[in-house]
Amino acid sequence: MQTVTIGDVTIDAVIEREGPWRKPDGFFPDFDQAVWDHYLPKMESEVFDRELGLMLITYQTFLIRTPHHNILVDTCTGENKGHPAPFDFPGKERWKNELLSFGLSFDDIHYVFCTHLHIDHTGWNTSLLNGRWVPTFPNAKYIFHRKEYEIWEQDSKKEDTLTSKVFRDNCLPIVEAEQAILVDDDYCLDDTVSLIATPGHSPHHCCVAVQSKGKKAIITGDLFHHAIQCCVPKWSSCFDWDAKQSAISRENFLGSVADTDVVILPIHFPKPTAGFICSAADAFHYRFKR
Repeated sequence: MQTVTIGDVTIDAVIEREGPWRKPDGFFPDFDQAVWDHYLPKMESEVFDRELGLMLITYQTFLIRTPHHNILVDTCTGENKGHPAPFDFPGKERWKNELLSFGLSFDDIHYVFCTHLHIDHTGWNTSLLNGRWVPTFPNAKYIFHRKEYEIWEQDSKKEDTLTSKVFRDNCLPIVEAEQAILVDDDYCLDDTVSLIATPGHSPHHCCVAVQSKGKKAIITGDLFHHAIQCCVPKWSSCFDWDAKQSAISRENFLGSVADTDVVILPIHFPKPTAGFICSAADAFHYRFKR
């Protein structure tokens, strides 16, 4: 992704993995082949590998640099986590190398925002040090939605699952180190960075809005996994907490940004990633910023 400039703010992608991954019919419970075939020619060519029949899915973090802060939004899957496939994969050093290529060290990060607390959005929150998970960014405050955190905290006490392991490894150590800030829907870091409530994919999923000098960008987390969800907002992913609420959040969001100059930054969209929502007679469409 090319650097996105929003007034005095720059936003860059730090990629952990990219490429063709999942079949759409296995990813969307409401998948309809005729609907897919109708919209596929209208979507950007980068979002689907026709030869393999796979959607292109990227795992990436967004680095926001304001005049005052260096901020990361969502931290992919991390390393040494011991996750089952497909969440554990080789080449994790790419993420570290890309972050360092911006001239920053882990010490230089001031805030880490998590749109939600899933496995592929919290991994680099922590690193293994002497057998213990500790915050990767020692000088950062981590922004977690209060109610989202509380729900996963309670779930982690019920049974030993992958979800509870993610919470214990990636989230709990941040709170124990007193580096977490638990916030509500209307949280604003300052007049540049704030949250937008978009529940459904997870109980209290949030987008992160960035604005400066009359320009605006929104990092959408997992509100969208693929461009087809702009065309068919009711198609929620198989990973959504509440499919119906996810669809409502998606449709409301699309209506609020369509045909504006708000730059959209979906975590899982492939290069060039950044884009705009456009409306047409039959649907919304995603157009890359080129």
